[in-house]
Amino acid sequence: MFKNPTNLLFIGTLVSGTLISISANSWFGAWIGLEINLLSFIPLMANTSNLMSTEASLKYFLTQALASATLLFTVIASAMIFSLPSTLHISNVFLNTLVSSSLLLKMGAAPFHFWFPGVMEGLSWINGLTLMTWQKLAPLMLLSFNFTLNTFTSLIIIASVIIGSIGGLNQTSLRKILAYSSINHLGWLTAALMIGENLWNIYFITYTFLTATIIFMLWSFKLSHLSQTYSLTYIPPVIKFSLFMSLLSLGGLPPFIGFLPKWIIIQSLTTANLKIIVTIMVVMTLITLFYYLRIGFSAFMFLYNQTLWNPPSSHPSYHYLMALTLTAISTFGLIICTGIYHVL
Repeated sequence: MFKNPTNLLFIGTLVSGTLISISANSWFGAWIGLEINLLSFIPLMANTSNLMSTEASLKYFLTQALASATLLFTVIASAMIFSLPSTLHISNVFLNTLVSSSLLLKMGAAPFHFWFPGVMEGLSWINGLTLMTWQKLAPLMLLSFNFTLNTFTSLIIIASVIIGSIGGLNQTSLRKILAYSSINHLGWLTAALMIGENLWNIYFITYTFLTATIIFMLWSFKLSHLSQTYSLTYIPPVIKFSLFMSLLSLGGLPPFIGFLPKWIIIQSLTTANLKIIVTIMVVMTLITLFYYLRIGFSAFMFLYNQTLWNPPSSHPSYHYLMALTLTAISTFGLIICTGIYHVL
């Protein structure tokens, strides 16, 4: 990603496009930021030596262009019919739903997720991390201006957690597993949007950290499929253990730090008397934990093998140190956070 100096220009415009969208005080400014962001990410995705990345960039471009066109059409219609106010809030329910749908399509939330796993499959790990984290920031921020509790938002939350959980059950590609995990987390993020801005900020930061930890390990050891994790004879067992610990933390299993934002959201939604939605979200998250545990059990117990003589590892020592450090933060983060909370 950083081998071509031109990519630094695209990375700069990618970041600036998101910042323009976040800081815009009108929908036209937000749309301009989203378009700059889109047109900066396409060259970063494309790789002439990989046909799958070319296909993924084309899918991504067409989907994002459809979402941007829907957003711009809705905003212009709102301005013509209802004399759009200076703020980003749209009072009309139908137009508000259209705007929310276009932003959800940009993020890849269910039921607008049809493009997301396919695009993830054709990307490198660094581009996949960008797609799952940074590319969701601007749409989430814009969505927070108009997102209120109604039937549409409840259906989006339920559909995201269900599809994100069940979709990953029969996958063997690690990229698709993380893609469906991202869809599941989008359900939690949209639920946090209804409660308050601080909640989804905490969730998004934690999710970004855990996803970056997992992708760093997968990228360092060049893993793409489950079968590769079963035969990691050239990697110390502690690193293998760290990978699956991070997966469980991403799934939200106590006492890892991934449970902290889910704990806060469950408590907030229960206080807001949204018990049915909370129950569905927790049950579906248990399904994601099931296939994370299934992967871990298979790798450690059923298909674990270690040769008596291992070839020397070609990976730099800082890869191991970084992986262990990030996993330690993931493992003991919840205990540290609760300890600090009680002290203060």
